[in-house]
Amino acid sequence: MIKPHPLKGSNALKLGVFSANADGGLAITDVPERWKAGWDDNLSAAQIADRAGLEFFLPIARWKGFGGKNHVREWSFETFTWAAALAAATQNIGLFMTVHVPLVHPLYAAKALATVDHVSHGRAGLNIVCGWNPKEFAMFGVPLVEKGYDQAAEWLEIVERAYSSDDPFDFSGTYYTLKDAVSRPASLQAPRPVTMNAAFGGPGRDFAAKNCDYLFTTFTEIAESGSHVADIRSRAEAAGRDVGVYTVCHVVCRETQQEAEDYYRRYAVTLADHVAVDTHMAGKKEFSQSHDQQAYDRYRQRFAGGAGSYPLVGTPEKIVADMQAISAQGYAGIALSFVNYTHELPFFCDRVLPLLQQAGLRL
Repeated sequence: MIKPHPLKGSNALKLGVFSANADGGLAITDVPERWKAGWDDNLSAAQIADRAGLEFFLPIARWKGFGGKNHVREWSFETFTWAAALAAATQNIGLFMTVHVPLVHPLYAAKALATVDHVSHGRAGLNIVCGWNPKEFAMFGVPLVEKGYDQAAEWLEIVERAYSSDDPFDFSGTYYTLKDAVSRPASLQAPRPVTMNAAFGGPGRDFAAKNCDYLFTTFTEIAESGSHVADIRSRAEAAGRDVGVYTVCHVVCRETQQEAEDYYRRYAVTLADHVAVDTHMAGKKEFSQSHDQQAYDRYRQRFAGGAGSYPLVGTPEKIVADMQAISAQGYAGIALSFVNYTHELPFFCDRVLPLLQQAGLRL
């Protein structure tokens, strides 16, 4: 019998590492210590997070970067093979794969996902995304799907049927037609590994409410962030389900508040890769529904600092206070990014995690 997935553990506030598989992580910066996303560094970061008891390691799926001096995020590891390798080198942490539905056939995904679930003894997770960047899809000769989440629902149904069917099955839908389909082995987790989706718009949230275990969303200000939780919970309740709500933050944790703020300005303003920031923001604003519209006008530093996510900047005590406020708004967990994961994760784990335990958010 396998242990419950780490995201189903008892900590009130789950924590994970986000985007370490990609050049720069979430930061769009030219500081010399910027994350290069080499394999050995990915392995070290995953093992640091694993030893510290963080719940998950979550990659982005990126095929084409955003240009600029450093060709931002052009270098990234493919997420199925990345997760499989990390699964064999870690013990407890949940390992996610992020998959663009239109670019990966569901039977291939079912086989690859089950493989990682077996290698990890039930720690695999699937982040289902439909994509927003037409330049990436053009690389594959595939157009963006108008109703991407309708396709995602069919896609996930096929994955689940592949695991549950004792015999080969046929499938006839709008997007997929299969004959005598089969995929063995099934995943260790039943009916399939835990699933998440990062959606801000209504169609994506409705898909997550009906199909996923967790939904990741951004917000602009903590005090207003509870409205997103209420919206997602309302959609899930209408579907007769309970969906956990997570968010994403970028972290600068230092001994003093001034030191943290100075470094944040250095990497996300003074030495930001401004050409890449402009390209990223313009593309997200035109094609993605991942942020409040006001975020694009008010928070350029956040896009350079962490892809528009909320900044946790300051002393360990300040960051814990912000995390307490986020938790109080109803969020079950946070995915975290850093300028350099192997440099900054040890300090964060040593100093922040004990304070979160004292606050009652983690055991």
